[in-house]
Amino acid sequence: QLQLVESGGGLVQLGGSLRLSCAASAYNLDYYNIGWFRQAPGKEREGVACISWSDGTPTYLDSLKGRFTISRDNPTNTVYLQMNSLKPEDTAVYYCAADYASRRSVQAMCAAPSGLNYWGKGALVTVSS
Repeated sequence: QLQLVESGGGLVQLGGSLRLSCAASAYNLDYYNIGWFRQAPGKEREGVACISWSDGTPTYLDSLKGRFTISRDNPTNTVYLQMNSLKPEDTAVYYCAADYASRRSVQAMCAAPSGLNYWGKGALVTVSS
């Protein structure tokens, strides 16, 4: 059973930065795609950035390209989301999720997060103006 634990959320001012971490408990993550998703109050959950663990291929929500960066650290089984130039509209609970790479592509995973197999509990990010 893959477990995902997010950390790094918090309160930040407009224009600030935060880095979220997702620690994954698994012996071999090569079979998974892992991503970050967010859900703001009253809105649907959306894919932010996803990455193929095996080759590091990233994909991003178009509107976030250039501000958010997803990366992975193989030795520690950790996925990061670096968020820069934060805006109040980035305020949301950010979730880490994973699914088998054989089920869907990393792009498809980010585009439609329903039905993903593994989810963390989420980390709240609040951007104040």
